Amino acid sequence: MKLSIIVPVYNVLPYIRPCLDSLVGQTLQDYEIILIDDGSTDGTAQVLAEYAARYPEKIVCKRVENGGQGRARNIAIDMAKGEYLGFIDSDDWIDPAMYEKLCKRAEETGADVVVCDFLAKYSDGREELLPACIQDHWLASAGSACNKIFRRSLVGDTRFAVGLWYEDFYFSAMMLLLSSRTEFIPEPLYVYRRGQQSTMKNNNSAKNLDMLTIMDMLAGYMLPHGFREEFEFFLINHVLLDSVNRVAGQDTPDKKAVLRKLTAYVRKHIPELSRCESYRRESRNRRLIMRLNYMGFYSLSRCILNTKARLAGR
Repeated sequence: MKLSIIVPVYNVLPYIRPCLDSLVGQTLQDYEIILIDDGSTDGTAQVLAEYAARYPEKIVCKRVENGGQGRARNIAIDMAKGEYLGFIDSDDWIDPAMYEKLCKRAEETGADVVVCDFLAKYSDGREELLPACIQDHWLASAGSACNKIFRRSLVGDTRFAVGLWYEDFYFSAMMLLLSSRTEFIPEPLYVYRRGQQSTMKNNNSAKNLDMLTIMDMLAGYMLPHGFREEFEFFLINHVLLDSVNRVAGQDTPDKKAVLRKLTAYVRKHIPELSRCESYRRESRNRRLIMRLNYMGFYSLSRCILNTKARLAGR
């Protein structure tokens, strides 16, 4: 079998049908869809059963006790029969030719990982192209597992972190680190629904500290294998920039303590930011925000970002 499409599902009744319709309508011929119902309670299970009965040659559905997205994906990986693995979030959908294009590129080039761009869809009808990489770095597309396919032999024993946020960042980062060749298709084939609650849009400051656990897990592989510069790239982008800015915009009593822990972690690994090669390669604007966050001026960097967003009309 060419491809296994893995979908963890939990209480997404308003969104699950467009997702499943886009999966069963793929132009790729040889594939399976593995649906892991992570203990849904809102009627989603009935929709999954309906589709499994309608497309028995394509869909495998398994219901498990609620254990989180990472665990659900891991269960599906062990079930998968495909030469390649793809992962979809159950509130999103994809272009009909997405997996045919990704698999074709993998076969033509021998790539272990193939990546495409995102198209963000907002509830008010707006659309926004989200490139897989906004920086010129070979690990810049590590954020999500959903806009990629991975060769099953590359995955091996690597699994998603369980019980942690940012588990897809860990998995994608490891796959890119292990990949002998990664290919990019500059087309927005994955449609990302924006506007609903998500890990990236949350008001739980303390849970964002999971990123530090993820970074420790990555360090356990990266530092002994000579990926110091790449580890620092992750630090300044995913902790100093993304995580700090996300928490700085929240309204929680523990926000300040969480911000201090995040920046202290970066300072521990990068004692002098100006000597960090990855930092020096960033754009001037990104370096400014990183520097302010590194120094603890979170409110000022947040003010600059909010002003920029207003001027852009977002």
